[in-house]
Amino acid sequence: MSSPTSARLRLALAALLFSTGGAAIKSAAFTGWQIAGFRSGVAAVVLWLLVPAARRGWTWRVFLVGAAYAATLVLFVLANRLTTAANTIFLQSTAPLYVLLLSPWLLRESVRPADVGFMAVVGLGLVLFFVGAEPPLATAPDPARGNLLAAASGVTWALTVCGLRWMGARDSGGGSAMAAVVVGNLLAFAAALPRSLPLGRHPIADWGVILYLGIFQIGLAYVLVTSGLRLLPALEASVILLIEPALNPLWAWAVHGEVPGGFALAGGAIILGATTLRTWLDARGRPAPAPAGSG
Repeated sequence: MSSPTSARLRLALAALLFSTGGAAIKSAAFTGWQIAGFRSGVAAVVLWLLVPAARRGWTWRVFLVGAAYAATLVLFVLANRLTTAANTIFLQSTAPLYVLLLSPWLLRESVRPADVGFMAVVGLGLVLFFVGAEPPLATAPDPARGNLLAAASGVTWALTVCGLRWMGARDSGGGSAMAAVVVGNLLAFAAALPRSLPLGRHPIADWGVILYLGIFQIGLAYVLVTSGLRLLPALEASVILLIEPALNPLWAWAVHGEVPGGFALAGGAIILGATTLRTWLDARGRPAPAPAGSG
């Protein structure tokens, strides 16, 4: 299983698993905090057991980056419980915009003239999510607040990406990226636990959703991403991982009949289109700033 073809299949499967997050999060009769906490707790155990790199390289930098990732995990779940899955994933996909804004200060990376155009286009897509008022849905009872949380998750995911770059720039002394993922899940679990109790009684099906999210939607997906990225160029890997934001709204529609608003769809199309184009352009220079698979 070390050929480029198998690597593509692993990345595609990982993106497919990531993409089910929105629909699955909306399926369980837990609170958003309970889903965020228990999903991350299960994922931390799975990754610790399955990925040797997750058990080493625990430096102070890992905890700093893990805190940003923990915020991303919690915000992604809370946003999904309040707004549509499409709005959540598309707004989180604005992370490259914030990476570009933060890079000069956090990473000492310069902003190129072409980056300014990219930021303007993504900014336009972002604005469209806040044009008008979306009607509440059974699966999206508070779109306005959910959109704000989803936009915040884009910022925290950008901080996570910058943090992972910062760790990588310090060779072996920076810590393990997979360790940061495990720490992020542990911190998300710890932060959500006080708001998750008391549990109350829940059917087995609800716990099954939690186990699916932790074991497959995060745990197995990250294992597949880790193994698949080793054999593929950054451009090809980034394009394959765009399966996640493309399929995420379709799962929510198929499972819950959830239909996002027209402005949201237009904004999402602009954001994903600009990200795809910039990924292609970056393949000729530096790597794309924000990989998929944050939530």
